[in-house]
Amino acid sequence: MRISTLQAFNNGVNGIQRNYANATRTQEQISTGNRILTPADDPVASVRLLQLEQQQNVLSQYNSNLTAAKNSLTQEEVTLNSVNTVLQRVRELAVQAGNGGLDPQDRKAIAAELGEREDELLSLMNTRNARGEYLFSGFQGKTQPFVRGPDGSYSYQGDEGQRKLQVASSLNIAISDNGKSVFQSVTNAGRLSMSPAADTIVAPAVRLSAPLVNDEVAFAAFDFPAGGIEVRFADPADPKKYEIYEVGGSTVLSAGRLDEDDKSSDKLVFRGMTIHVDGVPSGTETFTVNRNGMEKQGILDTISSLRKSLENPATGNNGVRDAVAVALTNLDHGMVSVDQARGNIGARLNVIETTQTDNEDVALVNKGVQAELRELDYAEALSRLSMQTVVLEAAQQSYVKIAGLSLFNIMR
Repeated sequence: MRISTLQAFNNGVNGIQRNYANATRTQEQISTGNRILTPADDPVASVRLLQLEQQQNVLSQYNSNLTAAKNSLTQEEVTLNSVNTVLQRVRELAVQAGNGGLDPQDRKAIAAELGEREDELLSLMNTRNARGEYLFSGFQGKTQPFVRGPDGSYSYQGDEGQRKLQVASSLNIAISDNGKSVFQSVTNAGRLSMSPAADTIVAPAVRLSAPLVNDEVAFAAFDFPAGGIEVRFADPADPKKYEIYEVGGSTVLSAGRLDEDDKSSDKLVFRGMTIHVDGVPSGTETFTVNRNGMEKQGILDTISSLRKSLENPATGNNGVRDAVAVALTNLDHGMVSVDQARGNIGARLNVIETTQTDNEDVALVNKGVQAELRELDYAEALSRLSMQTVVLEAAQQSYVKIAGLSLFNIMR
């Protein structure tokens, strides 16, 4: 085969350039510490690295969401702790107000502090987060959740939504609670009303308190008639004897007798309901118990009702006693609701903690796989560079010798 001088020169130059490019590329790998400089170096590993980087970015976003969720829940927990502290103080004031030895001025003093605690609770329930959104307004973060009306009652302006954040591929965690579920949907112990039957003449010294539902389990097990129940004192010979019927019914639901002590307030207990009876009936009275429709009552309305009872000079000892009894039971229900919300927050914080740990473990494995795919084996690269340097030097020296094999040099 005939090889021209030009072809020999081109082959030599191409060989030198190819060997020089190989050595330069190896030197660049060593200087960067990366085995893959372009996708062409290892297409399969390059695709896998891209997938791992995307996963790492998603984990970073999840970690940001976890931090935001933890901050929001921590603030809510602190707020609910403060609410619970205020409720404990309100309960102490309610117990103090139940002391029959207090005069109207003493009750007004208690009512004054109740008013201050009422304002404090209203402020806590309208707490904002760092973004200026209300904690307890559901999805309507810019709407103030609790508003006091002109008549002193409270209304909830938010919705029943619960804001959530995605903290894992298939896990969304609630970062807030709506105020209706925590502060408004509290079981009302005073949801029953008591009134004398239409044809009943009540003895002047007799008074029956509004029924108090103090055992929710027993009351829930009782199918309260839609028309209500009747408490009948129908034996003049034994005026303390009573029987309970469904309104208009003839079947005795319960029967009993009040205590013998005429000077004390007797209690009538039936299916989780308690009725205080002051005085001795004549034995001809009938009282009707009905639902008044207020199955739920907000914590603020409970405190407001107690405060108004204490502020009213016309409220006697019996009225104060009834108001305090309802308030204490409703406050206990309210604190149970707040404690349930705090327990749910604690459970979510535990989930956040374990999810953060899981994400850190996945990120660590992710980085390890990336290192195996991307990072350079320096021992192998240095050995390869040495070999490529030898080859390059050999190519350069051989090119010099071949370049000197010219016919003109012989003819000179």
